[in-house]
Formats: sequence, C-alpha cells, structure tokens
Amino acid sequence: MRPEAVFYQPRLVPLPRRMATRLAVGAARLLATQSPRRIRGVLGWLRRGAKPATFEQAKRARDDVVAVSLHCAAREGCVARSLATVLLCRLRGQFPTWCVGARRLPPFAAHAWVEADGVMVGEDEYPPDYFRPLFTVP
Repeated sequence: MRPEAVFYQPRLVPLPRRMATRLAVGAARLLATQSPRRIRGVLGWLRRGAKPATFEQAKRARDDVVAVSLHCAAREGCVARSLATVLLCRLRGQFPTWCVGARRLPPFAAHAWVEADGVMVGEDEYPPDYFRPLFTVP
C-alpha cells in the first residue's frame, strides 16, 4: 500500500532547520512505536520548562516536518507527524498541545494532531469539532 500525501509542499528548508527537523522526525518515528502511556510520560517530561507554542510557531514546525519527511506528510503518518512537530517545537523552547482522539461521527478513525492557542494546527480540511480528544499533553 502506497502512502498518500496529505500535504506535501516541496520547499527548501534551510540546512540548520532541516537538520533539526530530521532529528525530530527520527526521534518521533521511534517514539511512535511506544505505548500511549510511555508517549504521554515522555512528552510530560519534555514539556517541563517550555513556553506554550503559539499557532504560528507550531504551524512553522509542522510545515518543516512535512517538507522534509514524506512519511510524516502521508495520511497514515499522523502520529509521527504530530510527535515530530511537538519535538521540533520543544527544540525551539516551545511546547504545543499534543492530542490523540477519534472522529465524532462514524466510521471510527483514530487521529493524532497538535493544537496551539486552542486551534488544530495544519488540519484545515477538518472542521474544528471533527475529532474528539481521548487524551492530551498540554
């Protein structure tokens, strides 16, 4: 099965940002293989001392993640994409809210996303109340 790119905008990310982004993507792909309990624990530990990320900061991080990783740009890459966004923000001293939830309406589908300033970041194709959070790491 070929992954389908949700949003892939080929753009040049400057080398220092690209290196940090690739580091965050690699760490996120490893973290995504862990249990939800462990992921929550790791993110809870990482958020200490970080400032809340603004929508613009989280959007920039998400755009960088999607630009350097086709896996994270794929529809099936929501967990890795959201974790990489959180980790990249944390490298910059900020921390958005990481959310895991499901659609409100059938058929069931799980999804992971990032919120900042109370708004889903980069999930423009969905209405604001499309997903119901099961748990969050603010």
